[in-house]
Amino acid sequence: MAHAKNHDYHILNPSIWPLLASVFGFVMLFGAVVWMAGEVTILFEAITLGGPWLFLIGFVGVLYVMFGWWAATVEENKIGDHTPVVLIGLRYGFILFIMSEVMFFFAWFWSFFKHAMYPMHPEGLSPGIDGVWPPAGIETFDPWHLPLINTLILLCSGAAATWAHHALVHENNRKDVKQGLTIAILLGLIFSVFQAYEYGHAAFGFAGNIYGANFFMATGFHGFHVIVGTIFLFICLMRVLRGHFTPESHLGFEAAAWYWHFVDVVWLFLFAAVYVWGG
Repeated sequence: MAHAKNHDYHILNPSIWPLLASVFGFVMLFGAVVWMAGEVTILFEAITLGGPWLFLIGFVGVLYVMFGWWAATVEENKIGDHTPVVLIGLRYGFILFIMSEVMFFFAWFWSFFKHAMYPMHPEGLSPGIDGVWPPAGIETFDPWHLPLINTLILLCSGAAATWAHHALVHENNRKDVKQGLTIAILLGLIFSVFQAYEYGHAAFGFAGNIYGANFFMATGFHGFHVIVGTIFLFICLMRVLRGHFTPESHLGFEAAAWYWHFVDVVWLFLFAAVYVWGG
């Protein structure tokens, strides 16, 4: 009785996941550096590393940690460790995560607007002196063709995710939840396919000009977030099929919906700023 829990907080048990996340994250980062550098020697040139293999080992390890750690989190919820106080902390944590993502994209928008308003002269003179934007020779995309279609696809996907969330929270209609999530996932996949098609037909490259660098970094990272969000929604669908989530307990689904709407909003800004105004 002296050790009985008499509070609403969750005291975590010892876990190997934070250590493994740090190790595999470092291996993936170091492997990416080795891959991009071409060849790296370490330990007084005793070992030479090269190629993508170290990065891939770290990447697989990170995926393993994500699966195991989040499975443990789901199990904590099932046994009742996620009290209302704990859920508030989890919500605040996810909101702070999305805010950090907002600042990440803010940096790319800042770079794009800065170079658009003060374009560099082709001969390297001071910014704003006879500079043009987009740079000479850059053929931009027509925003009212494939980019507009992708915008509508992503907005429809967000609407489907909202429908699924409403069906769960307000109606407890699991059939509509499954249908809404399925539609949202399929539309997310179609968006990624169209984005890859667009990249394959770009009239400019990543290197050699600031427009291409900004374009591919901003839209490319957004595309990565679309893939992550699609996986997020797919995991939610798998959990729904296994009987998880109730109108009272659905934080994982709620977080996925927040993330997906964040992806929607970022794309709207990208479409308006990069495709329409910046073109």
